[in-house]
Amino acid sequence: MTQPSALQDVSSRGPVSADAARLAGVILEAEISADEAIVRTAAHLLSCDRVDLVIASLTTFAPEDPTGWLRLGGRAWVRDWSRPGFGSLLPAPDAGPEAALTMPWLSTHARAEGLAVLTDVELLPDEAAQDRVELKRTDVRSLVSTTLLSRGEMFGSVSAVSADVGPWPEIFVEDVRLLNSAITSRIMLEHSRRALAEAIDAGAEAQLAYQQFFGAVGHELRTPLSSVLGYTEVLLDDAGQSPQDPVSAALLRDGPAMVRACEQVLTVVDHLLGTGRALSSDDHKQDVVLAEAVADVVHWHRNPARAAGVEVHVDIDPAVTVWAHPSGVRQVLANLLGNAIKHHRNGAGEVHLTTQRLRGESRLEMVRIVVRDDGPGLAADQLLHAFEPFVRFAPRGTKGSGLGLSMSRTIAERDGGAVRGESTPGIGSSFWLELPVRGS
Repeated sequence: MTQPSALQDVSSRGPVSADAARLAGVILEAEISADEAIVRTAAHLLSCDRVDLVIASLTTFAPEDPTGWLRLGGRAWVRDWSRPGFGSLLPAPDAGPEAALTMPWLSTHARAEGLAVLTDVELLPDEAAQDRVELKRTDVRSLVSTTLLSRGEMFGSVSAVSADVGPWPEIFVEDVRLLNSAITSRIMLEHSRRALAEAIDAGAEAQLAYQQFFGAVGHELRTPLSSVLGYTEVLLDDAGQSPQDPVSAALLRDGPAMVRACEQVLTVVDHLLGTGRALSSDDHKQDVVLAEAVADVVHWHRNPARAAGVEVHVDIDPAVTVWAHPSGVRQVLANLLGNAIKHHRNGAGEVHLTTQRLRGESRLEMVRIVVRDDGPGLAADQLLHAFEPFVRFAPRGTKGSGLGLSMSRTIAERDGGAVRGESTPGIGSSFWLELPVRGS
């Protein structure tokens, strides 16, 4: 004779109660915290006459409000809600995790199937002997157990227990199934938010480290480099007075290389200093009028553009603003415009600065400031590496550090934006800064 199964067949799906549907909606709309969602779910499950106690556990996820929750070692939080007179299934406050119910057979089934519905503890098979002992010791005769499981990660469990035996109402089982899914989704959302907050904190620490590094580099390198450059230029002037002297001749031969090397390193240091200032906390995010920022940057590059034979055309809506650090916006635009002027055609060229409104990847309102040139352009593989530090594709003799685009991207991302580009060999390049609009 075949032994009756201890587990109720719940493979078919049925309707849920109206109260459970409403509660699931509240949970999914994130109107309450994840642990409050469990508290309200427990209250709903206790409204069923069959249920004597609801017990919940949280493993990798700590409750936002620990009031009423019992910490088991450093591994889990547990809490239960019961009818008057039934008692509690929680271990003593000073007990370790081993004092809690384990129910290895039922837990394995619930994890695999998502739901385990026990109708009678006496019907458990021999391999569930430990489950039988634990449940009978606590006067539990039947239960509905579900796991808070998503993408292989276990966040905890919720179980409704009863001192009675027999099949569980189908609508109750469906309520448990629905609310379990809602709580799991809510925990996943809260888990992501907490991870994002931790990432933001880590980013703030990294930004401070950036500032300290850039400041140290500027202070420790710029002064001695300027001294080396100045003395070299003086020596070159002196050597020019007696070019026939062997020492002067050697200096006139090798000195220009020393000057170029010093100038190259000073350019790198100046980029570091500029980025350090842009990332500093001296100013705060505010509405930045792009027309004003662009006007400043164009004014700074007026002489280099004239010397290079490059005409700069500006078509910026005076009403457009972005939510960012003013110094950062100007630093990035200065880098982009400076690159566009340097990479011009021989003897002539044009650079156009324009703006576009668009929606970002998160549907946020963004503004794109485009700097377009008609220079030689970059091949696809060159553009792929253009944002890497110290990578340059300029002709020999073109000044630059290879840090402008890399640092511009860092500054833009600090303000929730981005720096990107596109290029066509022989046609020119367009690089742009995208930044969010306040309130988007």
